[in-house]
Amino acid sequence: MHLEILRHVAMGQTNPEIAVALGLTRNTVKTYLQRTLEKLGARNRVEALARANQLGIL
Repeated sequence: MHLEILRHVAMGQTNPEIAVALGLTRNTVKTYLQRTLEKLGARNRVEALARANQLGIL
C-alpha cells in the first residue's frame, strides 16, 4: 500500500484524491504517507519521491 500511495503522490494527487482513488479514508492515507516518509527518512512528499527515485522504488 505504501508504494501505491507513493505512485499517486508522484502523479501530484492530494491525500483526499488518493483516498477516493484507493477507497480509503483521508486519515488512512495520511497515516500511510507519514509512515512512508519515516521509512524513507524524508521530511515531506518531495523528499520522499526523490528518495524513492534514488532507491529505484519508483
